[in-house]
Amino acid sequence: MAERKAAVTRNTLETQISVTLDLDGSGEARFDTGVPFLEHMLDQIARHGMMDIEIDAKGDLHIDAHHTVEDIGITLGQAFAAAVGDKKGIYRYGHAYVPLDEALSRVVVDFSGRPGLVFRVPFTRSMIGGFDVDLFHEFFQGFVNHAQMTLHVDNLRGENSHHQAETVFKAFGRALRMALAQDPAMAGVTPSTKGVL
Repeated sequence: MAERKAAVTRNTLETQISVTLDLDGSGEARFDTGVPFLEHMLDQIARHGMMDIEIDAKGDLHIDAHHTVEDIGITLGQAFAAAVGDKKGIYRYGHAYVPLDEALSRVVVDFSGRPGLVFRVPFTRSMIGGFDVDLFHEFFQGFVNHAQMTLHVDNLRGENSHHQAETVFKAFGRALRMALAQDPAMAGVTPSTKGVL
C-alpha cells in the first residue's frame, strides 16, 4: 500500500501554517498554534482517528483567533486531500456516535469530492475558556471546502459546552478513521458508480 502522507504549507498576510499528516499513523500529535483549546480538540482527531498530525501556526492572534482557526481548517483539509489521493480502495463513508457524560454527538462523513457541511451544535455557552465556539463552524467549513468532502455534525444532547465540543471532535476522528480505512473488497477500485471521486 502506498504511503498516505502529506505536508502542506499555507502562507497569507494573516497566517503562516504548516501541516504534516500521516493517515496510517498511531495517533501521535504535535501542535504549536497559540490556540490551546483548539489544540486539545485537534488531539482528539489524531488519537481517535489513529493518524499522526503536526501543525505549526502563526497568526494574528492579537486581533482574535478567527483567521488562525479557519486557516488551520483549510490547511488541514488540503493535507487530507493530498494524503487521500485518488481514494481507490477506501470505504469512503464513515460515521461515529461518541458520548461524554451527558453529551452525545454524531458525525457522518463522505469523501465524495464535493464540499458540504451541515453543522448543528447548539452550544450551551458562547465561550469555552477563552475560545469562541463560533470558530468551530469556521474550522469545519474550511476543512470540508479543501478536503472536498461532505460532513454532517450533530450534537444530539449536552449541557456542558466542553463536553459537546469534545464529543464532536472525537466522533469526527473516528468517522474519518472508518471512511479512510482500506476496504479489502474494493482494492484498487474507486468507491463510486461514477468511477471517479
